[in-house]
Amino acid sequence: MGNEDVKYMREAIRQAKKAYSLEETPIGCVIVQNGIIIGRGYNRRNTDKNPLAHAELTAIRKASRRTGDWRLEGCTMYVTLEPCQMCAGAIVQSRIDKVVVGCMNPKAGCAGSILNLLNVAEFNHQVELETGVMEEECSGLMKQFFKELRERKKEEKEKKSLAP
Repeated sequence: MGNEDVKYMREAIRQAKKAYSLEETPIGCVIVQNGIIIGRGYNRRNTDKNPLAHAELTAIRKASRRTGDWRLEGCTMYVTLEPCQMCAGAIVQSRIDKVVVGCMNPKAGCAGSILNLLNVAEFNHQVELETGVMEEECSGLMKQFFKELRERKKEEKEKKSLAP
């Protein structure tokens, strides 16, 4: 794990904390080209009432707008949680060269946990993958979020049961 990876994963974590502050699952993402962040995103599915409002898709859209091209060749994506099937597909379609993942997602991950859509030989593009960068921080943020979510739901349930 190089200093560059840590630097950009820290920025992805900053994005994840924006999602956290909205009570969204804390997933953050940045896309880097030639040492410059050209796209940022964080999870906003509940806020936007949109199943497509994933951190990776937002970052890809912003990076494409900034470069003026749908092809993001020469770019590296840093994401706090392993991409799902939709995001992994978008990463392949956008021709991103490399994805750096903070923590894996054994329930829905498609960059190695369940499937690895980033490296299907039959596709016309494969993506280099690095995992475990700042894994403890990324995983800790997710664990803290879901612990608090369970506590909130428990409190709401208790309040409902006490209501007349």
